[in-house]
Amino acid sequence: MDETLKILVIDDDTVDRMAVRRALRKTDLEIDLSEAEDGETALSILKTHQFDCIFVDYLLPDQDGLVLAKQLQQLQIDAPFVVLTGQGDEQIAVDVMKAGAADYLAKHRISPATLARTIRSAIRLHRAEHAARAAKQKLQITNDQLRQQNDELAHQRSQIESQNQELMKAYRLKSEFVATISHELRTPMNAIMGFSQLLLRQYPDPLSEQQLDMVQRIFDNSRNLLTMVNEVLDFSKIEANRLELHPETFQLAVPILATVQELQALAVEKALTLKADIPDALQSIQLTNDPECLRRVLVNLISNAIKFTETGEVTLQLQQPHPDQITIAVIDTGIGMTPEQLDTIFDPFCQADQSLTRHHSGTGLGLAITESLVKAMQGQISVISQSGVGSTFSVQLPLQVRALPKAKSPMI
Repeated sequence: MDETLKILVIDDDTVDRMAVRRALRKTDLEIDLSEAEDGETALSILKTHQFDCIFVDYLLPDQDGLVLAKQLQQLQIDAPFVVLTGQGDEQIAVDVMKAGAADYLAKHRISPATLARTIRSAIRLHRAEHAARAAKQKLQITNDQLRQQNDELAHQRSQIESQNQELMKAYRLKSEFVATISHELRTPMNAIMGFSQLLLRQYPDPLSEQQLDMVQRIFDNSRNLLTMVNEVLDFSKIEANRLELHPETFQLAVPILATVQELQALAVEKALTLKADIPDALQSIQLTNDPECLRRVLVNLISNAIKFTETGEVTLQLQQPHPDQITIAVIDTGIGMTPEQLDTIFDPFCQADQSLTRHHSGTGLGLAITESLVKAMQGQISVISQSGVGSTFSVQLPLQVRALPKAKSPMI
């Protein structure tokens, strides 16, 4: 302790005070000493001065030292006190500690070393208790804050649960709405397309060139609208985790060639070349997965490539980079995409051209659905593209799909 310590000695015996004074001078402590002969004088001094340690005689002329000690506590005097006694009674020691004293010291044992040790111990104990009280108070404040935050979190959780219930209700209503609208739209659209096809066959009477053109437009727009309705319905099922896959073992080349043949008409309309490049070694390769899901992925990627290709060709390539994996790549010579467009190409309702004047219609769900289907098939899809050059979409699938989990119920 390098600081100057302010000490107060309360004792009615002049000789005892002198003994304390002399002993303190011989210690290595810097002391600023004050003295009082009785309790009344001491209380008067303590009202205007602060001390680091107080020595109180057990027997004072106007009151008991323990009574004075209790008064000091009542006045909230922030200083440790040591009781001086000439009797050395153990019961006195017990009473002293109950009164809140830091220590007690027999007068016949007063020495420089004893006083220095007692002062240091009393001050350290007092400061430790003060620090503990401050820490406890701070902890109490923190606990109160945490309790308040917990109450706020509980209120917020209640609000979130209430909102979640509303969202689940809205989600069910949305699902019912999508199912109803898709049914109500698909039925008349199929009828429109069917009658349009009959008219295009010029049955029962031939049509003029202008009439054929109008009927063809009716059929094309009906087909596009039906595709959009189906995409919204498919995405709704995927979003609700209701997509169920039915894996089986089949020859991979069969659905690939069938899909290419199915979409040849779209390529012919734009004077494009559509072909499948399947190496002889992979002609009979077997795949265990969902063939219908694979067909939908191929249809989406090939029709997308045809849509965004004005000249050149669309090629489907089959490769086997690893013994337990195959890669299906759809390569086009179309408009391609910029790096910025690639960042969001698989996001729902996102299209490379988001402007109102875009040349290609659609919901922006095709690639989002394709990515979800590929992931459900335990595969991966990636794209490489260069603006003005073309794009390559690659789908990596395992030859043997693992056990598929059952579809989950809708969750928010």
